Amino acid sequence: MLHTLKKYLFLFLLILNINNIYTAENPYIFIDSNAQDMVKVLTSNSSLFESDRETYENKIKEIFEPMIDFRRVSASVMGKKYYLMATKEQRGEFIDIFKDSLLDTYAETLAQWGESTISTEFPKDDFLSKKFESFESNVEVKQILNTGTSEYPISYKLRKSDNGWKIVNIIINGVNLGLTFRNQFQALAITHNEDIELTLKNWVSDAGDAGIS
Repeated sequence: MLHTLKKYLFLFLLILNINNIYTAENPYIFIDSNAQDMVKVLTSNSSLFESDRETYENKIKEIFEPMIDFRRVSASVMGKKYYLMATKEQRGEFIDIFKDSLLDTYAETLAQWGESTISTEFPKDDFLSKKFESFESNVEVKQILNTGTSEYPISYKLRKSDNGWKIVNIIINGVNLGLTFRNQFQALAITHNEDIELTLKNWVSDAGDAGIS
């Protein structure tokens, strides 16, 4: 009996490890797997949305945060001009500020989608057999968000990193979040006479609801 249990445990861990390898190496499975985990949070914890919003949004952040290359994204949001003007400390400070504000915005938006479903557009070729090294450095993965009343396209721009695939930009229903945030940063910097410190202190991520309702 003990031997049988050990055998089943071994098989379970083997399958789990294979799934983790596929998720880490394949950008389509990486996005789809995390998206489905997100849907589970949205549906199985819906009561928390009203009773404990912070806990509800933190569950979303736990999934979403490791998926993003915040260093690269925050540098892109600052733009070359202001990134070069900023000190090393200010660049690091903005990574933290931007991460918190983006996760708050994304989690709050997701929380309002409720009983939604997300489907991933997989390529027609045998993408499952492809290894991490065989993919291009930059990959686009598309999804459809179905809110029950409408469908909205989502496009993830991913880039290879030492830690697997990372999101570097998201386009939701035609709204390019990276470009939107960059325009906001530039406008805020101009408002504060290109004072980087004041710009950072007054930063708030705002992409609205990307036209999703």
